[in-house]
Amino acid sequence: MDIITFGSATWDIFMRTKEFRVVKNKKFATGKSICLGSGSKIDIEDIKFSSGGGGTNTAATFAKQGFKPSYCGMVGNDLSGGRVIEELKKLGIGTQLIAKTSIKATNTSVVLNPDKEDRTILVYRGASELLSKRDILWPRIKKAKWFYLAPFSGLLAELSDVLVNFAYDNGIKVAFNPGSSQLSLSSGVLKKIIKKVDVLILNQEEASLLTGIPFKKEREIFKSIDEICPGIAVMTKGGQGVVVSDGKYLYKADVLKTKIIDRTGAGDSFGAGFVSGFIKKDSIEYAIQLGTANAAACISEWGAKNRLLDKNEKIKKVKVNKEQCSKNGLCKTK
Repeated sequence: MDIITFGSATWDIFMRTKEFRVVKNKKFATGKSICLGSGSKIDIEDIKFSSGGGGTNTAATFAKQGFKPSYCGMVGNDLSGGRVIEELKKLGIGTQLIAKTSIKATNTSVVLNPDKEDRTILVYRGASELLSKRDILWPRIKKAKWFYLAPFSGLLAELSDVLVNFAYDNGIKVAFNPGSSQLSLSSGVLKKIIKKVDVLILNQEEASLLTGIPFKKEREIFKSIDEICPGIAVMTKGGQGVVVSDGKYLYKADVLKTKIIDRTGAGDSFGAGFVSGFIKKDSIEYAIQLGTANAAACISEWGAKNRLLDKNEKIKKVKVNKEQCSKNGLCKTK
């Protein structure tokens, strides 16, 4: 196995209808809400099904890029779990590390897509959170070259420390894309984890949560991250692109312009694309270009896996600006 991905596995249901009404409402964080008529039967104009979840989404990119990935996680002993496994097999992703449980159903997401508005996702966090140390085939995962830790939720977050320590002790490189549950671990545990990872991937909100610095203060955030992260630090900025630090230089790039159909899996496609590019060419510039192109392709189609880039596909390259850290004082001293 070239790389093993860890994280959630979900069965995603995408629904689109003109009957969704978007209403301004100050009670919600976004200031808007989706409304449907109470007691009504609503016609859905389009519905699609696909596997999702950070663990399987990232595995799909690695498979498309010519690597031999396996997914390690848990699904329910149900129809949805079987569908997830079957789809992964078709993509060439190893499934021998997947455990099953009858305690909870497979994670499920219902993605509601109003016309010309951001999607709303109804999430059931089920079987994936039940994965424990005893469910992992440790002798098998020891053979991997890389681990990719996607966001873990709930109790699963506590496995982050165990997996990273195991990788560190066995010479396995680690890409770490923590979610809010992992970033809520104790400061001491989190810093020990980050010191052992090779690539740290965060979005602006996550970088702010990690450092305690408002996300608009980009310079201060990177200075803080570089002090605890000896590896490559990546901060995605949504529609404003990405910034990467390797301790010597800062690399900045914008997003590629594309028609957005569905943003599901955008972060996973960038993260796995970045790591794929870095493994292939040991180049941060190329890693940014591949990650950015993969994310742009992903959001041009419904679902997190339906339009990922193939290894033989020519990518549209984004311009990467490179700055020495000594000019701005953002990076750590080596």
